[in-house]
Amino acid sequence: VTALVFDFINGFHDAANAIATVVSTGVLPIRTAVMIAGILNFVGAITGTAVAKTIASGFADAGDVTQTIVLASLIGASAWNLITWWYGIPSSSSHALIGGLAGAVVAHAGFSHFQWSTLVKKVLVPLVVSPTFGFILAFIVMTSAMWVIRLANIKPAGVHRGSRVLQLVSASGMAFAHGSNDAQKSMGIVTLALASFVATKGGDGLPGWMVPPADGGVPRWVIIACALAIGFGTMAGGKKIIKTMGTKIIRISPLQGFAAEASGASTILFASHLGIPLSTTHCINACIMGVGAVKRLSAVRWGVAGNIITAWVLTIPAAGLISAGSMWLLDLFVPS
Repeated sequence: VTALVFDFINGFHDAANAIATVVSTGVLPIRTAVMIAGILNFVGAITGTAVAKTIASGFADAGDVTQTIVLASLIGASAWNLITWWYGIPSSSSHALIGGLAGAVVAHAGFSHFQWSTLVKKVLVPLVVSPTFGFILAFIVMTSAMWVIRLANIKPAGVHRGSRVLQLVSASGMAFAHGSNDAQKSMGIVTLALASFVATKGGDGLPGWMVPPADGGVPRWVIIACALAIGFGTMAGGKKIIKTMGTKIIRISPLQGFAAEASGASTILFASHLGIPLSTTHCINACIMGVGAVKRLSAVRWGVAGNIITAWVLTIPAAGLISAGSMWLLDLFVPS
């Protein structure tokens, strides 16, 4: 239940990832945008489980994980998401969950029971590489689009009309990509909880349909439940973060929105294919900065960008500390 609550929070916290630009440019009203994004989040979420398998088995062994560890990690991740949502800061739900898991495992079992090498390879390296790649790709896509417009001598009115259509397509692709990566993190943490229960208690008390497959796969009911949770969460929207991403970083145009979303969706789908729990928030923010930098570097409000980057750096340790505190309290009052 707590995992599904986190998934729902993830949905409305990260709704801006898919629709901030399409709303800020006036291509779609926010109500329509969040409905479309919610549906495509669901569709994207049921397309694969590579990221879920990384979360379920890559960071901690199921035999070392208790139900209270999973609960504490979700409490820490959800709390950090709500704090950053309240202040309109587009932080990473993915990193909040992984930081929460690290904090809870360390607080309960010690440093040696968390797979720090996986954290470096699957989280910290992509933390640097994916925004950089997204920034560069968005810069290239935006520059190429401007050259095509110039060579084809397309009039401004035609550019505006065409960009609005293209942005509908790119925003849909971004929503699909977001679901393909972010919803799988909740699938992974639920599967980890089920696998740890089976490892420690032999699965006693679990009906057969709830037991994870022996090959380490994700149960079908977990996939559907998490896909629905993030879909409905996205439909709830996240207006504060939409405003930050859509207007405060740069004042974005439909063509810029298309370039940012197309670049972000491509980067995220590639990461989902590789099973990397990417920060979709970091990726689309970097893409927005990339298209803004094409015009001129001063077009990007680097003060706002700096606040966002600070949140990126703080997310893993902050969520980890909250989860560690939650783990300490749970160990006091809840039997293992």
